[in-house]
Amino acid sequence: MRVHVVDPSAYTPPYDRALSGALARAGADVDLFTSRFAYGPVPPADGYRVHETFYRLAPGPPGRPSRLRLAAKLAQHVPDMLRYRRRAADADIVHFQWLTVQHLDAHLLPRSRPLVLTAHDILPREPRPGQRRAQRRLYERVDAVVVHSEHGRQRLLGELGLPREKVHAIPHGAFTYLADQPGELPLPADLADVRQPVVLFFGLLRPYKGLDVLLEAWRGIDGAELWIVGMPRMEISELQARAPAGVRWVPRFVTDPELPAYFRRADLVVLPYRQIDQSGVLFTALAFGQPLVLTDVGGFSEVARHGAARLVAPGDAGQLHAALAELVADPAAREELGRAARAAAAPAGPYSWDSVAHRTLALYGSLLVEASAPEAAAAR
Repeated sequence: MRVHVVDPSAYTPPYDRALSGALARAGADVDLFTSRFAYGPVPPADGYRVHETFYRLAPGPPGRPSRLRLAAKLAQHVPDMLRYRRRAADADIVHFQWLTVQHLDAHLLPRSRPLVLTAHDILPREPRPGQRRAQRRLYERVDAVVVHSEHGRQRLLGELGLPREKVHAIPHGAFTYLADQPGELPLPADLADVRQPVVLFFGLLRPYKGLDVLLEAWRGIDGAELWIVGMPRMEISELQARAPAGVRWVPRFVTDPELPAYFRRADLVVLPYRQIDQSGVLFTALAFGQPLVLTDVGGFSEVARHGAARLVAPGDAGQLHAALAELVADPAAREELGRAARAAAAPAGPYSWDSVAHRTLALYGSLLVEASAPEAAAAR
């Protein structure tokens, strides 16, 4: 089966490459079409081919979003999508991970091959005018939509009225490759000297992730440190100014070779999100066998059912404080959660990429059967 995985803006290189590699191990002939990732190294291609054919003109400093870079991407978007549409004739299945200019993309998609779209963001959290309508048009235009939780599937069925047979819940895989990298980098010296238990908040800093609630919940927790690590996509100066004692900030993008040191050093990982479907940070924590404290939003409860996480109500600083304080003080409880996390990410676990790939290939196969049925009927 010839499969094209397509992420024009390289929004999720770890996911794109983990899926492509797993599909290739399962026997598919895979090409990944994307753009150069400007923030650091990406996993090497393993059994599949990579084509960085989108947005080849990227002015300005690499790794820094700017109006100039955005304008250049927009100018290249239509010709690059049309160029890819011609390449799509080489595939049996085209699987888009992201479509970045939704009001245009419904008109730019390939027309001659079954199309799959992964809904990494089920619906816009802060929609611009017309964005929700454009996203629905995209979902209607493709042959299948993949979501990462049953919660996400029910949202698309209930809120957008998509047909049940179109929406498929296939789990996100654990990013185990991050724990097996050659050339891991050590922690910065000031962090390496910390001897207290460490609670880690990791990833892009955005308003919906509940960082303000976490800082309030941290008040009164002694004998431990909270590390907030990730590139800000919001103003954080006020949060930094009123953060309680015991909080350290690493407000920058952390590359793959740097990442393992943070997760190996952490004693507990916290995701206090107000809303989400699923999170790559969660599946990174599973890969490192880390115990988790999660808010009961989106698909997080589906992970917690495997015993890897403690759930608290979203936005409830009191509940979050109680869970953090209890687990910081109880290594045995953390170890129990960690064992469940390791089992969930293991090759036989529900979040292994090989399991994800087999379910994804089964979906592709069903779409190819459906596509061939009218041709077979016409031949008769």
